[in-house]
Amino acid sequence: MISGVPKDWSLHPQLERDTAPVGDLPLTRVLLMNDSNYPWLVLVPRQPGLTELTDLEENAQGQLMAEIARTMGALKSAAACDKLNVAALGNAVPQLHVHIIARRKTDAAWPKPVWGVAPPIAYEAAARESLIETLRHGLQISKL
Repeated sequence: MISGVPKDWSLHPQLERDTAPVGDLPLTRVLLMNDSNYPWLVLVPRQPGLTELTDLEENAQGQLMAEIARTMGALKSAAACDKLNVAALGNAVPQLHVHIIARRKTDAAWPKPVWGVAPPIAYEAAARESLIETLRHGLQISKL
């Protein structure tokens, strides 16, 4: 299933706690990580029981890659970054999800990976909402 949300799909509680919803693309829910150190999006396929990219059917794998590219473009435009990092790790959260992180040569972790380098700094509400609206516009999606 590429569009719609199956009744048995839910967002992992850790992702629910650490993110704010941006909106839905045909396959994935787009989330903003609540860490203003780095503009950071997470894409979560809205299908139950997925832990690996290979758990997706072949057409859904292609759809995920298209949505990653689309999201990268919107984030790069919104964040004016030097580099985009893309990763699907799943060590702490087993639910399949893809991180897309805007990196700047001036950020706290550059050039290292972002995990564990700087404590997360939550967005101020107005800044978070402004970034989410900019991303929604760039992705051409609406509020959930």
